[in-house]
Amino acid sequence: MSASVNTPAGTTVDFQVQASAFAASAGAAAPLTALRAAGAEAFARLGFPTTRSEDWKYTNVSAIATTPFAAAIEREVDTLDAAALEPYTFGGTWPLVVFLNGRYAPALSQLGALPEGVRVMTLAAAAEQEPALLAGHLGVAAPADRDGFTALNAAFAGEGVLIHVAREMVIDVPVHILHVTDANGAGVMSHPRHILIADRHAKASVIESYVSLADVSYFTNAVVEVSVSDGATLQLLRIQRESPTAYHVGTVEARQGRDSHFMAFTFHTGAALSRSNVFTVLGGEGCGTTLNGLYMLGGAQHGDHQTRVEHVAPNCFSREAYKGLLDDASHGVFNGKVYVHPEAQKTDGKQTNNTLLLSKDAQIDTKPQLEIFADDVKCTHGATVGRIDETSLFYLKSRGVGALLARQLLMYAFAADVLETIENEAVKEALEQLTMVRFTGDTNH
Repeated sequence: MSASVNTPAGTTVDFQVQASAFAASAGAAAPLTALRAAGAEAFARLGFPTTRSEDWKYTNVSAIATTPFAAAIEREVDTLDAAALEPYTFGGTWPLVVFLNGRYAPALSQLGALPEGVRVMTLAAAAEQEPALLAGHLGVAAPADRDGFTALNAAFAGEGVLIHVAREMVIDVPVHILHVTDANGAGVMSHPRHILIADRHAKASVIESYVSLADVSYFTNAVVEVSVSDGATLQLLRIQRESPTAYHVGTVEARQGRDSHFMAFTFHTGAALSRSNVFTVLGGEGCGTTLNGLYMLGGAQHGDHQTRVEHVAPNCFSREAYKGLLDDASHGVFNGKVYVHPEAQKTDGKQTNNTLLLSKDAQIDTKPQLEIFADDVKCTHGATVGRIDETSLFYLKSRGVGALLARQLLMYAFAADVLETIENEAVKEALEQLTMVRFTGDTNH
């Protein structure tokens, strides 16, 4: 598919021209300039993916490709009252990095006194102050030619944050990256790229939130590159609560060393069309990954979740549990692949996807996959699709619970099960509250 798309009105939305022009613009440091050039070249070759691709079979992105979005990085940073962010910060006093309508907003960010050995800086600052560190990780886990969306992100590289946790350093509180869109963000496309680095035996957690203060249409295309060194542990919690008319594509690419542990939790309730890619390579012996997620969709929302766990080294484990609640005419997609290389003996992998369809018009396409080329492994996968359990519903009704409330409580219980895997208590309680309100309307729990 060409990156230049003709709309029914006959106008042309040419992402390729925009990407090439931006990549050729002056002012960026060397690591960013190189990535932009590679991204522009790759996008010119790849364009947007189509449903002819197996990985995009159930997700049509023509609505993105035919909309004339304006690059966020070309706009000035707007002003916003910091009090407007309070509902989205979980009441935490931890470091906060805010991006408003796709641009870094230093006046809203609160880094405070970071512990020694922890560095949080924008990509622009990292390119000037730590060019070698940035160059060693930028575009490595997620190369520009990964796919069309990653290429487009690379071509517009500039906004984002680098978080570096030095060896042996343990951070007790998370670093929160908060992306906010208000009414001034209508028609904007943003391409944040975040670099998360946990050195040998370090331990850290990062929250990455995407929220909207107005019901406007915009396009977020985010890439997160994760490096988890030997013996390190990194937790990443991605929360997507964007406008119901927005578009969101997010890609996480992680690379793991020996005895490391990478944990990712994905919480998606927003956007008209969303796509979440979480990919990791277990490259060191004895490492493990835990990927969990919850998606709750209604109306005509479309939510696509893709995971890929690549077992390269022996004696590694992986655990995946994704749950979905689909109402009205929403459409969910789950495609999870576990790939075991011949050298990855003693692999222990488990993958599940469970979905509740809450209306006759909701639909799910689920495809858990195992590709195993080693002969000494223990791997399982499975998917369930169903409706509310009538026996449980009858039990609650027989105890005096109304039919509507009984259904809502069972939906909440289904969703809350996976939320219990979140280790940060403040975030877990906040997301449980959001889930309760969504299904019961009760703000007192």
